[in-house]
Amino acid sequence: MTSNYKLIIAYDGTRYFGWEHQPDRETIQGKLEAVLARMCGKETVDVIGAGRTDAGVHARAMTAHVLLDTTLTPEEIRDYMNRYLPDDIAVREVRRAGDRFHARYNAIGKTYRYTAYAGDSKPVFDRKYMTVLDFSPDVGAMRIAAEYLVGKHDFKSFCGNGRMKKPTVRIVDKIEIRQNKDTLLFTVHGNGFLQNMVRILVGTLLEVGRGAYPPEHVLEILEAKDRRLAGPTAPAQGLCLMKVDYD
Repeated sequence: MTSNYKLIIAYDGTRYFGWEHQPDRETIQGKLEAVLARMCGKETVDVIGAGRTDAGVHARAMTAHVLLDTTLTPEEIRDYMNRYLPDDIAVREVRRAGDRFHARYNAIGKTYRYTAYAGDSKPVFDRKYMTVLDFSPDVGAMRIAAEYLVGKHDFKSFCGNGRMKKPTVRIVDKIEIRQNKDTLLFTVHGNGFLQNMVRILVGTLLEVGRGAYPPEHVLEILEAKDRRLAGPTAPAQGLCLMKVDYD
């Protein structure tokens, strides 16, 4: 009998072309589907994720769902997947879900963390999971700027898809910037994010930290609804999906 399963997945996105499967390219979704198809003896299996992380972006707890016709227990499914998945992808949890559970449509919030390094030496062992800055940012100025970005806004200026026709209004209810010695941690929580949105938010805040413009300028960027006015898209390797929220 076919059942709906909820998966919690962690992955190092360094060598992948993002979550969504693409012809002749290594993707997270593609790897998961190939292993599950093998397990079920089917040609194809559709794994639906809570979102589509970009090439090079990581996740500690991506949520997905999949319909499977198998006699294996959730624990056996998890163990089978981890046996055959590459070492940079791990299934942390598998459990049966209700028939109506949808990883993407039922998600009510997501938490992302962006990590940057502003020290004098090279972060040799963490280099694949952070962006190395060539300046020491003004953290206080970035925190002031972040306050302008929290709330319900039209984030069109922070959308990487210039042809986006769907509404670009989102709620960002938290942007926390913490400094731990030479490491900067940007934690962003919202009800949903546009393409590249978190990376553009971070890139813009870093421009404030660099002194390119004052904190209050981010309000003008928001109101302009023009991607060209926001900061650069921060590199992918510093971004990690930490959690997806459901009721």
